[in-house]
Amino acid sequence: MKSDNLFDVIIIGAGAAGLMAAISASERNKKVLVLDHAKRPGKKILISGGGRCNFTNYYIEPSKYISSNPHFCKSALNQYTQWDFISLVEKYDIAYHEKTLGQLFCDQSAKDIVSMLLSECEKNQVSFRYQQEIDEVKKDEKGYFFIKSNDSEYKAHSLIIASGGLSMPRLGATPFAYKVAESFDLDIVPTKAALVPLTLDPILKDLTEKISGISHSVNVFNEKAEFSEDLLFTHRGLSGPAVLQISSYWNQGEDIKINLLPTVCLKSHFDEALKSRPNCMLKTFLNFYFAKRLTETLLVLFKLKNIPIKQLSSKDLKILSQLQEWAVKPAGSEGYRTAEVTLGGVNTDAISSKTMEVKSIPGLFFIGEALDVTGWLGGYNFQWAWSSGWVAGKNA
Repeated sequence: MKSDNLFDVIIIGAGAAGLMAAISASERNKKVLVLDHAKRPGKKILISGGGRCNFTNYYIEPSKYISSNPHFCKSALNQYTQWDFISLVEKYDIAYHEKTLGQLFCDQSAKDIVSMLLSECEKNQVSFRYQQEIDEVKKDEKGYFFIKSNDSEYKAHSLIIASGGLSMPRLGATPFAYKVAESFDLDIVPTKAALVPLTLDPILKDLTEKISGISHSVNVFNEKAEFSEDLLFTHRGLSGPAVLQISSYWNQGEDIKINLLPTVCLKSHFDEALKSRPNCMLKTFLNFYFAKRLTETLLVLFKLKNIPIKQLSSKDLKILSQLQEWAVKPAGSEGYRTAEVTLGGVNTDAISSKTMEVKSIPGLFFIGEALDVTGWLGGYNFQWAWSSGWVAGKNA
């Protein structure tokens, strides 16, 4: 094999985690190659945050990550923090802002983040080869990792798998990381779409279709988690930040509950209205809290008549109280097509939390979305990519 094709570190995947691993490894004067099947790097970065990239969050903490081992993410997040990445962004004079709940976005474009990462790679002569379809990955008898692609063969002392999960297949997502893991006898925690819109059964969908595009601040909860953010009604069902968040904690066949008035004591407001304006129509009363189209749909949904509020029966009032605990059983989710991330992945039991290296296979690393670590919406998954990538690169 040509010496040109022998590297200290090969990284498969030129996304957020892979680029950070390349930066980190190259800073140690390692000869680094990044392989990717796409035509260009950072495709998921470029479309994230509406093209402005929600690159991290001020409030990163392990409790906002889901994993079979909730402690696994702690070491990497401590070794490379959100403040480290923010410092890098500021070093490149990339303007950014906090949108909500600590979420940080570029003022201009996600292209700024990709350019920054590539500039850091260029400093230390990281090599890139694109449109590489990997046919074979194995470890030879001398301890080198052998990678055969559609147009070449490569060897490396260390191999970092950063090819992501199954979310957004239109960007080229594949189960490659899981197949490599299985070829080395590693377990995979069952995967599913996460941070994903939820669909509704036909009867309920017919109602919510009429209010598609309406957004409303809610509290969404189940026995596992609770989120207070916006809900968006769509022509397929329910979306918006609150629903995307709870989707990671929801399983098929389960209910979620929605408080449509999370900041209101509905009973006290109703009692006050009953005293001051008893002839107020129910629709008028509810229009104070909801968009008019949403009020009309809720009246139909909860089978409430538009009558003066003084005429509401005790049964009607009990139904009205359900606005603060609306139980919905989603029919399913929109799946990997629109999911932002993949829940599950390579079982972290086999991975060193301090290095991202496979405990039983020296030189083999898994990082980012490929692992069974999934963050909340709001920059948490990008921070996991930066942190796990940086740690792997420092140890590869």
